[in-house]
Amino acid sequence: MTVLARAIEATRRYGDVLALDRVSLDIRAGELVGLLGPNGAGKSTLINLFVGLRRPTSGTVELLGGSPQDPVVRRGIGVTPQETGLPESLRVGEIVDFVSAHFPDRVGKEELLARFGLSDLISRQVGGLSGGQKRRLAVALAFAGRPKLVFLDEPTTGLDVEARRALWDGIRSFHADGGTVLLTSHYLEEIEALAERVVVVGQGRVLADDTVRAVRDMVGVRRVSLVAEDLPELPGVLGSEREEGRISLVTSDPDRLVVELVRSGTPFSGLEIRPTTLEEAFLAITSKEITHV
Repeated sequence: MTVLARAIEATRRYGDVLALDRVSLDIRAGELVGLLGPNGAGKSTLINLFVGLRRPTSGTVELLGGSPQDPVVRRGIGVTPQETGLPESLRVGEIVDFVSAHFPDRVGKEELLARFGLSDLISRQVGGLSGGQKRRLAVALAFAGRPKLVFLDEPTTGLDVEARRALWDGIRSFHADGGTVLLTSHYLEEIEALAERVVVVGQGRVLADDTVRAVRDMVGVRRVSLVAEDLPELPGVLGSEREEGRISLVTSDPDRLVVELVRSGTPFSGLEIRPTTLEEAFLAITSKEITHV
């Protein structure tokens, strides 16, 4: 598969702060990649290197076979950063026309707005839009120039459930047509819903790079849930919670936990063991990294 963006041993420092530490990563044509990590992990810095807003302190970053600093190369990408500012006096349709004019090939205005559920706002001034509507427009603009590769940094922050799902549909439509996407998100269910490949970063390094299922399996964490009045201290419990009489235990060794539970003689019922969610896997990976550091 063709590599559209590549980081090779990329390091980025801001004074004494090491934001990225020798990161190597390929984004291949046709992929939808989810980039996960806590605040300060280096997600936005990595995107900024790929789109030419920052240069690596050391190492190499390539974009569409050229340099991210080349404006001609950047015509092949779309970007929605974490924060965007749009001229509030312009109408939505005028904003789309203005952005589209920068690209030799472009998506029709009506088609673009329909893809992201914005058709009814075409004549509205940007200043009259809600925060969520402005965010949806900012994401839609990333797709205006028929990009080969789109970078979306926290694209659905501040959106309600319905608006988020409308954006998901627009992103899926682009990907289904062969487009490539790298997105970051704090909504882990969003990554599960959209991404085929997950890259977890922490402390400026890549901690995991695989499918959603493989990332879960990598940490070997399972969730054991049961109904009980109380439980004794059990081995290997990484976290626990109680809700409406049901207790959930996160553990790396469910077999041992169940054996010890039976041996304790504690009455229980409704035992269930299932794989972790991506959130549980993510927390386990990052907590291990922090502990290691």
